[in-house]
Amino acid sequence: MSQAALPTDPPLLEIRAITKRFPGVLALDRVDLDLYRGEVLAIVGENGAGKSTLMNILAGVHVPDAGTIRLAGRPVVIDSVPAAMGQGIVLIHQELNLCDNLDAAANIFLGREPTRFGWIDRRAVERGARAAMTMIDLAIPPHTIVRTLPIGRQQMLEIAKALSVDARILIMDEPTSCLTQHEADALFRVIRDLRRRGVSVVYISHRLGEVKQLADRVVVLRDGRNAGHLERDGIQRDRMVQLMVGRDIAAFYSRRTHQPGPPALDVRGLVTPAFPRSVVQFRVRAGEIVGVAGLVGAGRTELLEVLFGLHAPLAGTIRVAGRQMELKRPRDALRAGMALVPEDRKQQGLIVDMAVRENISLAALTVRKNKLGLLDRGRERDDARRMVQAMNIKTPSDRQVVRLLSGGNQQKVVLAKWLILKPRVLLLDEPTRGIDVGAKQEIYRLMEELAADGVAVLFVSSEMEEILHMSDRALVMHEGRITGELSRSELSEEAVMHLATGGQPSHATDATRP
Repeated sequence: MSQAALPTDPPLLEIRAITKRFPGVLALDRVDLDLYRGEVLAIVGENGAGKSTLMNILAGVHVPDAGTIRLAGRPVVIDSVPAAMGQGIVLIHQELNLCDNLDAAANIFLGREPTRFGWIDRRAVERGARAAMTMIDLAIPPHTIVRTLPIGRQQMLEIAKALSVDARILIMDEPTSCLTQHEADALFRVIRDLRRRGVSVVYISHRLGEVKQLADRVVVLRDGRNAGHLERDGIQRDRMVQLMVGRDIAAFYSRRTHQPGPPALDVRGLVTPAFPRSVVQFRVRAGEIVGVAGLVGAGRTELLEVLFGLHAPLAGTIRVAGRQMELKRPRDALRAGMALVPEDRKQQGLIVDMAVRENISLAALTVRKNKLGLLDRGRERDDARRMVQAMNIKTPSDRQVVRLLSGGNQQKVVLAKWLILKPRVLLLDEPTRGIDVGAKQEIYRLMEELAADGVAVLFVSSEMEEILHMSDRALVMHEGRITGELSRSELSEEAVMHLATGGQPSHATDATRP
């Protein structure tokens, strides 16, 4: 914590007994929170714990039903977004709120453009934009069209936009969920600089390693209530998890040793369109969980998309359960017994404005017909209810719109959609991205159960802990090729990073042998 944020100083922000109800849900139940000047306060909790609701109240999106807010010792009423901004409180949403057809300067001053003689003063806009971007070392021309910027620069532009309104409290909701490690490191440097300048940062993240690295204090919410808080020296991952879920998770990654079966997926001489000069080959046996590691841009997602028939390979063979397959489209992969849970569940895995039941039945429409060739509604209902119960999907009913579920429960709906078909090979692309620790553990348990039932699981993950703890073997990719394979006994962060950065394997493996 900075010099200005001594524990003896009064809090900059005091929240007392904040309560918020939505139809049928008590989202916040008498929540308290203090925030000091120039500190980074992390707020963690499972999906549905109340984090977003509390932040939306601070940002003026929602109005609390009860409770008080004091800012710099004075009671305040925050009943709109402009009211919050007027108090110097700005929320940067997880989904970036930029107009990508406008330039950087226009985005920074959107809705509050300085004028001259009744017209927008473009010079003043660009001058103010440069000043805001200079504060965070964002070196781009003010006239740069936003859609041409990488996602990390867009995230920085959101911060510049917040600082341009003289923010003294900056709320960041999952700011690194779409960033590369390099971009995340740059963001962390900006956050530390803001702290030195006396700006208070409220940081929400499911990535507990980031929280431990950045936070001065941690407030934990559970079921809409205060579950505890941790000071700097006490911020440990296990302690955060325990407070979040209300119990000690001794075996967070539940793995048992299985005797793998015959090859369920055998890939030889595969060349993907994204990396036409790289050849990929590997096997995944029935009952195995094989992780695919690598840095962003290594070709992991592109590999899964080719395996699932989203893109045709340029060369090579793919065998599923011993049979050579021509996977020209996803329907071919489905018929072969393969399923893909994509990285972006909202855009590629779900129809978010449809009900849970309808989403679960999507992949099985062609095999759930009655004698008239129409969808068997009774079977659809029975399947949905069975999967909701089996996968512990937290929803009022299978008629609930998917958009209203938490991220973890949305991910379980995507999985349920495929598991109805009983796949031989399950492809998972970042299966736990953006979900809380409790939901993560349920996904890990499901992966373990599927492997025990003989399903071959091939999963891509950018979280090193997942690769190290969930993989029977790990394939490491660099620039579209597999640079090496690590057995469970060989897995370590150092070994993975050596191969991920283009290092040579220490011995020949199935991944590198012709």
